[in-house]
Amino acid sequence: MMPWVVAILASGIACVAWGVLVERSWYRVRRHRLAILPVGADPIVLLHLSDLHVVRSDPRKARFLASLPRADLTVVTGDFLAESEAVETAIAAVRPVRGRLASWFVLGSNDYYEPAPLSYLEYFRVHRKPRSARRGRSADLVAGLRVDGWEDLTNVHRDARLGGLDVELLGLDDAHIARHDLRLVPRTSAGRFGIGVMHSPDSAPETAAEGYELLLAGHTHGGQVCLPLVGALVTNCSMPRRLVDGLIRMGPSVLHTSRGIGTSKYAPFRFWCRPTATFLDLEQRPPRDLPATLTVPGT
Repeated sequence: MMPWVVAILASGIACVAWGVLVERSWYRVRRHRLAILPVGADPIVLLHLSDLHVVRSDPRKARFLASLPRADLTVVTGDFLAESEAVETAIAAVRPVRGRLASWFVLGSNDYYEPAPLSYLEYFRVHRKPRSARRGRSADLVAGLRVDGWEDLTNVHRDARLGGLDVELLGLDDAHIARHDLRLVPRTSAGRFGIGVMHSPDSAPETAAEGYELLLAGHTHGGQVCLPLVGALVTNCSMPRRLVDGLIRMGPSVLHTSRGIGTSKYAPFRFWCRPTATFLDLEQRPPRDLPATLTVPGT
């Protein structure tokens, strides 16, 4: 075999080994400052988690979550589970990160249905055929989270209060499997600060058009496999690849798409895309002549 072929094969094996053995559990924390709250509002520290994909025994992930400082508001944007047997493990894992003021969640497809193996090449298809899947234990997951004080925002539109902040709250089910109800999106309390919570960012354009100030989504895993200078190879949604992770402006809204802290158990690797928990420090809006969004590097 020619030396260059051997070198390519060796490099590929090394990258896969890195992604499986190191990077997929190399957790990190990002922190961003968003000056988007109404004038006079108290600051709010928001912890955004997504795509935990917990398995039955997941001690490293549980230790990472337990190490996070407590936030005022914690939001999990779906896919708690990598397998239905992990319901109890997942509930215990997120117990330490509950918010001081509130703890919110929506579900993702892996919470509703048992994950199944899928050819990696299928992720590059723009339109994948629907597959049959065995139902999981979503009802048990929701019930256990509620007992712990979490609020289920699955297809919910209501007013809420965070400390002294009046909020118009929208929660949408997973658009990736067409469970979201867009009839709930139109705003009804324009004087309140609008927050939209969803699993897939596929619901973000319609929500941003209604003027919700802050949108939170997950599902994309940040691409999960990225390349230097290229970025994410796939998004697993309708969003452009360059918008697969982090903060972006969508008209009047700021969207934060989490890259998550887990992977499917059938694709247990990451590359150039470390699993991440994100803190958003929400503060009052600046004067009109200053930008509304400021970012502070994370750790």
